[in-house]
Amino acid sequence: MGMKDQFQDKAKDLADKAKDKMGQGQDEASERGAQRDEVSERVQREEDRMDQDYDV
Repeated sequence: MGMKDQFQDKAKDLADKAKDKMGQGQDEASERGAQRDEVSERVQREEDRMDQDYDV
């Protein structure tokens, strides 16, 4: 195996690792977004409940 092949293999390995990390980052961002949406919905329900209590 020549030096050129070694550099190409190393570059491919690094590119694959970078793609994996990007995928992990996107998954984590999606999870955080889902959690934020869930919290927002919960807060909105509580606010609606409070509004109903004071409307009576």
